[in-house]
Amino acid sequence: MFVSRHIRASLFVALTLTVASNAFADSVVRTRPAEAGLSPAGLARIGAYIKNEIATSKIPGAVVMIQRRGQLAYYETFGVRDPATKAPMTADTIFRIYSMSKPVTTVAAMMLVEEGKLQLDDPVAKFIPAFKDVKVGVEKKGDDGNMTLDLVPSRRPMTVQDLMRHTSGITYGFFGEGLVKKAYVNAKIFSEDVDNAGFADRIAKLPLAYQPGSTWDYSHSTDILGRVVEVVSGKSLYQFEKERILDPLGMKDTSFYVTDKAKQPLIAEPFPNDRKIGNDAEMNDPRIARKWESGGGGMVSTIGDYARFTKMLLNGGTLDGKRYLSPKTIAYMGSNHVGPASGVANGPYYLPGPGFGFGLGFAVRTEPGVSVMEGSVGEMNWSGAGGTTFWVDPKEEMFVVFMSQTVQHRGRHRAALKNLVYGSFEK
Repeated sequence: MFVSRHIRASLFVALTLTVASNAFADSVVRTRPAEAGLSPAGLARIGAYIKNEIATSKIPGAVVMIQRRGQLAYYETFGVRDPATKAPMTADTIFRIYSMSKPVTTVAAMMLVEEGKLQLDDPVAKFIPAFKDVKVGVEKKGDDGNMTLDLVPSRRPMTVQDLMRHTSGITYGFFGEGLVKKAYVNAKIFSEDVDNAGFADRIAKLPLAYQPGSTWDYSHSTDILGRVVEVVSGKSLYQFEKERILDPLGMKDTSFYVTDKAKQPLIAEPFPNDRKIGNDAEMNDPRIARKWESGGGGMVSTIGDYARFTKMLLNGGTLDGKRYLSPKTIAYMGSNHVGPASGVANGPYYLPGPGFGFGLGFAVRTEPGVSVMEGSVGEMNWSGAGGTTFWVDPKEEMFVVFMSQTVQHRGRHRAALKNLVYGSFEK
């Protein structure tokens, strides 16, 4: 009997997710696009777009999942997971999700907030003393006309909330310009192999790019938040997340490294000329385990695993009868924490983009228009440097997860995918 590729893929993901949750798997089996209010013809345009990206050698492959109104409206795999082996893209393919690690780490920290073990206005130095006397780097022109870096005291302590919303003053050195960013590069913070405690100490020795609380600047803030989770919980970041989030949600293939040799062939790879991230960094090899567990960008995951996490957010902190966070906490995380009343200015690299604010761990949509991408006010989203992206649209009872491994085409894919998805709505 002939079975279409889409149905075969849907059944495969159903079997994959059964291990995590029979209830979720059952919803997969019952799925019909019309029940989700989406047009089959409109959804077909998503496949046509991705197939063209593959045919024109933009990406080796991809996988997409869309759920709306509790129904899996779309699931499809495309192309190959590795251009070298030509192994086909499958539901169990493992992707570097990079900054899609940030929402996971932030959820972990908010669990500690709910338990009263952590407060958003706690100074980071309370948990990591090295941050007590951190200085802010201010660029000034010297007598010789060259720019120099003047180190001045911070006007207020860096807080846990600052880490969650990227207003800590910490920055990233692998992209952008400025003397503080150059200081990050010169410090070789990725050299050798240090654990989260050692990495935090390295960051604390560097100047801040901005005064804490003054400016949104994408950064290693969530890496430092991961260390705070360790200090408060008394466990490694992975151990805490595994016990409290990953295992309970059934995210069996989500971790920081892929040490199981049997699973290493499942790792998705980009084209060889599409591995450079920023000025001088390249995609990491998750097969090589290190001490550092980057809460800001070190995780790997599968489409099914991350869909479980995303659905929990959409459900207001619960999945399959188990509560992870209060619905009020999820709503608070999805509020704009950098709006006008916050006093936070947008830095020169404001990645959420026009029409979006930033909550705790992810961007939040604040305007129905403005952006070049369709969507609803209240949407929560974030993406990874390696080509993955997700968003949760509470108004439409929908989440979307897209996974591919590409640096060069990631931005274009995010915009196109959003417009394609919303263009498929029938009601």
